[in-house]
Amino acid sequence: MDLAIDRAHGARIYDYILGGKDNYAVDRAAGDASLRLWPALRVHMSENRSFMHRVARHLAERGVRQFLDIGTGIPTSPNLHEVVQAVAPDARIVYVDSDPTVLAHARARMTSTPEGRTAYVCADMREPDTVLNAPQLRATLDLGEPVGLTLIAVLHFIAEDDLAHQVVQRLVDALAPGSFVGASIATDDFAPVPLAQVQHVYEAYGETVRWRSKAQAEKFFAGLEILDPGIVQIHKWRPQRGTAPIADADIAMYGAVARKP
Repeated sequence: MDLAIDRAHGARIYDYILGGKDNYAVDRAAGDASLRLWPALRVHMSENRSFMHRVARHLAERGVRQFLDIGTGIPTSPNLHEVVQAVAPDARIVYVDSDPTVLAHARARMTSTPEGRTAYVCADMREPDTVLNAPQLRATLDLGEPVGLTLIAVLHFIAEDDLAHQVVQRLVDALAPGSFVGASIATDDFAPVPLAQVQHVYEAYGETVRWRSKAQAEKFFAGLEILDPGIVQIHKWRPQRGTAPIADADIAMYGAVARKP
């Protein structure tokens, strides 16, 4: 098992900045350097996690009982299955990630309710057919019924726009009508100067980051029916009442949820 501890990994940097312990020295170095350049990174990552929770809960409340989470990241409770199974204990969730560290922790920590089920697929999202044909997925999800596909803070790890769009399109094509896609997409529209520096740090430590404009983010939802409030910065997507205001310059993600007609 190649843990790739000689270079930083986005999931482990994320874990470190959010206060987790499942990371290595190279991830902590990349995280510290990024925080020095853009101190809002911790707020930004925390809001991305909150966005995932709101999306998952919203879809479960709409009746979605199957979820495919691409780019799971290191488990931090509450995980997606905990959010949706709190609404629907019989919900079934398949987590997908390519990092062996994530795989190890996922197997140890992600326990379904007795009524539902969780499964894990170790695969690269750049190979969507491998994901879709994985035995664990086929044994857990019925792709003939609606699925909630979540792509939370992962598409910026695919630098090539054509490939990123092809990956999303292939996944969406495999879903039944009535399925949903929830995604957060990295952008430097609101703080271009520090985020250019953060990008250099990530790349120097061996990780890819690709910022995309709102127009570029919209292309990921082509042919889908985007739910209100549309494609917005993640802290503006159906925020919980009483949430403290957050400056736009502190958030570097667009987010949206869309339905497959």
